[in-house]
This record gives sequence, structure tokens and C-alpha cells, in this order.
Amino acid sequence: MKNVLFLCFALFFFATSFSQEIQAIDTTSVAVDSMYREDQFYAGFGFNLLLNRPEGIKQSGFSGGLHFGFTRDMPINKRRNKAIGLGLGMSINSYGFNLLIDEKENETTFDVIENNYDTNRLTNYLIEMPLEYRWRTSTASDYKFWRIYTGLRLGYVFWSKANYVAGDVKIRDKHLNALDNFRYGLTFTFGYNTFNFNVYYSLNPFFDGTLGDTVEEVGLNPLKIGIMFYIL
Repeated sequence: MKNVLFLCFALFFFATSFSQEIQAIDTTSVAVDSMYREDQFYAGFGFNLLLNRPEGIKQSGFSGGLHFGFTRDMPINKRRNKAIGLGLGMSINSYGFNLLIDEKENETTFDVIENNYDTNRLTNYLIEMPLEYRWRTSTASDYKFWRIYTGLRLGYVFWSKANYVAGDVKIRDKHLNALDNFRYGLTFTFGYNTFNFNVYYSLNPFFDGTLGDTVEEVGLNPLKIGIMFYIL
């Protein structure tokens, strides 16, 4: 997780420096492109919250995520301040909680951890495809503008790991069968210039299974709240 935080800060300083260099260009000497697009590399990080939790399930420690990629901008009006954005990227997420996940003979069980433990964490890596409706106040020569982007983010979990450690007891399971690898959720981004507030809510729960010997669904719908940076 320290590597993820380091990468977040590195992306932040890179985005800031890059935007400052762009702003230093004398736009009066550059021909205005009336057919401009807001094609953008994006990078963001945020805190992961788990909603729709069964009774007794609590988050613990730091739960965060990092996502980055590229979006192709396709304007849909003459002024070109409205567009459809289609992108491709990657997301890395980690969740800490007191839900014990164990997998034996391709069957996944879920239980609430009552005793103390050293770590209990779920990590996943996804390929994502954002599909957005984009509104902004940009022009062909204005690199500082307000933006509102909203839409869907589709994803596929290509690697997952549940890691539980309590003293000498270690339970590590990869590629969980009960995890719904196909992810889809709603996104909303609002901001000005470099800094943008971003929210993602997963419409489908993580797991298909019940808690312990009960009939209560495990569920868990991720909600990510964070910052997004765009680089033209």
C-alpha cells in the first residue's frame, strides 16, 4: 500500500508540473483548432468504503485505490463543450475488514472475525472501461475550465487475493470463485483545472454467498471517493 501512495503523489506532482508547462505556452502564436478534442490521460486515487454490509461486518485499517488510463473524447455539439468519452484503464483496490474469506475445494466461506488478528485484507486488480457524458467550459485555447463528467464504469477483475494473518495462522486465497469479476458502477466527476472530485459507486455487490450458517447475503458494494487528475 505504501507503493500505491507513493505512486499517487508522483502522479499528482507530474500532473501539476505538466499543466503548468502547458499554461506557459503563448497561445497567441498557436493556430486555434476549431475541431479540438479533450482526449485525456487520467489518474486518480481515493478511499474505498463498503456499503450494503451484513450486520457485524466492519471496515478496519486503510482501504484505498488507484486508477489510471486514457479517455477518447468525442464532441457531440458545434461548440464542442459536450462530448461522449470512452476510455480504457486499470484500477488497483484494497479493502480492510473483519470478514474472513476462506476457499476450500472451490467453495468460498464467509465468517465474521471475532478475535484479534494482524491483518485481513482483500485486494483486486481490474481492467476498466469508463463511458461518460462530458460537459465543460473549455475552448480550443483555454486549458483551465470547469468540468462535469458522469456515466458508467465497466470493469473486469483479472486478479484478486484475500489475505488473513493472525499470529501463526495464515489464510491466503487468490482468484476467488465467489467474487463477481464483472464490475459495473456509476461515476461522477466535478472540478476545475487540475483538481477534480470523483465518486464511483458499484451497482453490483462483490460476492455471491451467505454469511456463516445464515441466509444473509454477504453483498458489499464498493463506494470510492477521491481525487481525479486529467492530463491533456
